[in-house]
Amino acid sequence: MIATASAVAFVVYSCSNKLSEAASLDLTETPIQTVDSLFMVQTRNGGLKMRVEADVMERYENDTCAFELFPKGLHVFAYSDEDLLETVLHSNNAKHFKSKKSNTEYWSAFGNVTVQNIVRQQTLETDTLYWDQANQEIYTDCYVRMFTPDDFMQGYGMRSDEMARNSVLYRPFNSYVYVLSDSTKVVVDSVNFIGPFLKKR
Repeated sequence: MIATASAVAFVVYSCSNKLSEAASLDLTETPIQTVDSLFMVQTRNGGLKMRVEADVMERYENDTCAFELFPKGLHVFAYSDEDLLETVLHSNNAKHFKSKKSNTEYWSAFGNVTVQNIVRQQTLETDTLYWDQANQEIYTDCYVRMFTPDDFMQGYGMRSDEMARNSVLYRPFNSYVYVLSDSTKVVVDSVNFIGPFLKKR
């Protein structure tokens, strides 16, 4: 009889101990969903509009907002109306935020952010970049470097359409770069190229 009473007391004590541990957990800092090897495709009129890849996605939610974190990097591939790969974004980290009390929603990428427009052969490098889906814009207030085959620019702050076709650099400063280019050079878009390569003569 004494052994049975002590066993019951042990079970009650161990359960209450685990309940106190559970009560101390902060659920706002615990993801409600974790996805490994994320691969997401968005279509437009039956054609490919965007492809998103990430090693890990963590989803969080509370009373005021919901957001996803991409702690191991984010890779976005955006396609033109002709279904050609046009813009590529890579970053070390990213966040997608959506408010439950307003229409506020934004994407932010940070840590070695690179945006490349393949069609225009332009590359943009910065530390933090925001994407405003409602206005179809990308922007930053951080230091920015922009490269083209014929030019190099740098400054603080940038705004562009979401495909990085028309980037405007704010507060530029002298780059002191001389670009030597070959006007006879033929550039082949190897990403979207379909068909045999021409033979060398």
